[in-house]
Amino acid sequence: MKIDGNRKQDRATELVLTYYAAFNRGDWNSMLALLADDVVHDLNQGARETGKDAFAAFLARMNGSYREQLRDVVVLASLDGQRAAAEYVVHGEYVRTDEGLPAAKGQRYVLPGGAFFDIRDDRIARVTNYYNLQDWIAQVSV
Repeated sequence: MKIDGNRKQDRATELVLTYYAAFNRGDWNSMLALLADDVVHDLNQGARETGKDAFAAFLARMNGSYREQLRDVVVLASLDGQRAAAEYVVHGEYVRTDEGLPAAKGQRYVLPGGAFFDIRDDRIARVTNYYNLQDWIAQVSV
């Protein structure tokens, strides 16, 4: 039983690491392929969106305004492989103003972030993202 549990945990960890590797490459199609069709996406301090189409639209918006790399990624997963969490450090550049946020002027920022995942049938079924928005605003408002 423990061995099977560890395999499920390892698969969940690998899934999340693969997701972030695709993010760092800017490979949106590979990211989307890892998601369940009805994926739930909880945006940082924002609305909940559902479905791959909504997630693809989010990625397109983000890609237009930000250039980011996630470093020092650490993933923890439950033994049953149904839940995972990740912590990382975002290294980014704000290249185009995102609606409702400060004006973009190529500002660089570094801040910790994290995410929580539900995993179903070897696909990501939920992503809940978090970073300190006030910290980010302070960094890009200089």
